[in-house]
Amino acid sequence: MNRNLALFLIMMTLLLQVVTTWGMDVDEPGVSYFTDKQRGWFWYEVQPEPVVKHKFSLPKPASSVPLITKTPPKPITPTEPLTSAWLRKNMETYLNKAIDDPSHENVAAFYYLQRVMMDKAERFTNTARYVVMSDPQLDETVRRPVATYAANTANHQASVMADRVLKDIAGVAGILFFFRSDCPYCHVQAPILSMLEKAYDFNIYAVSLDGLAMPNGLFGNFKLDQGQAALLGVEQTPALFLMKPPRQIVPLSQGALSLEELTSRILLAAKEAGWLDAAQYQTTQGLRATPLLLPTTGSISAATAQEPLALIQALQHSAQVGSTP
Repeated sequence: MNRNLALFLIMMTLLLQVVTTWGMDVDEPGVSYFTDKQRGWFWYEVQPEPVVKHKFSLPKPASSVPLITKTPPKPITPTEPLTSAWLRKNMETYLNKAIDDPSHENVAAFYYLQRVMMDKAERFTNTARYVVMSDPQLDETVRRPVATYAANTANHQASVMADRVLKDIAGVAGILFFFRSDCPYCHVQAPILSMLEKAYDFNIYAVSLDGLAMPNGLFGNFKLDQGQAALLGVEQTPALFLMKPPRQIVPLSQGALSLEELTSRILLAAKEAGWLDAAQYQTTQGLRATPLLLPTTGSISAATAQEPLALIQALQHSAQVGSTP
């Protein structure tokens, strides 16, 4: 029995020596399976290479780089209470406050501010009426009367002058009329042109784009289009042009017009073409020939614009020396 126990102890001692030798071969120095058994029996694991640590130094800031400085914000100028700017900014606030909390004080405060606005507006209106009626440059009744009897007189004078001017234009210019035989708008435009021809002695030069006459028989002595329509940019019919020999052609319309609209466009086209002076044109519109406030660009300096009296005088001077439209 003692012999068997001694033999067993010898075998265990040999086994411990073998295991210790194996642990020294595969583990780090001084580390065996028994001290690092969490890794198990991975004897052939690859040891990581040592990490080489490099030292980095931050670059020094260049002395030539300017430092960025923040511009302090401009102070906000408070708006004086009860001015028009203050009222526009705060009226909604007082209204919302009165709606959300309709106490007597909140509601009364809103209505008092509203009354301030109404009184300011009434004061401005009264002053504006006096200023306008005292200055013929600002009073529109000077250019066009408002009273019914005076407006009727102006309309009559305008009609007489327009008839006279249209007859003068008809003496030097005619109407170029492009049409197609299958265009229904051309069919209804032709009688209007016939009325214009009889009333003011306009010559109507009809040109057919498809080479055919209109069913109503008007302007049967037409000409065939020889490329004139393309040169004038005709895209729709009826197309009307005011033509003054030898080369002046002014567009009037590419669509049907009433007699009133047609004569109005003829007068405007003649004015823009320089065949009619500005004073005559204003009279045909029922307006007195008055100078307009049309200062030229750069004629009024910024400093002048800041002073009300200087600004008024500069605008008055520009109207006196300016030309009528």
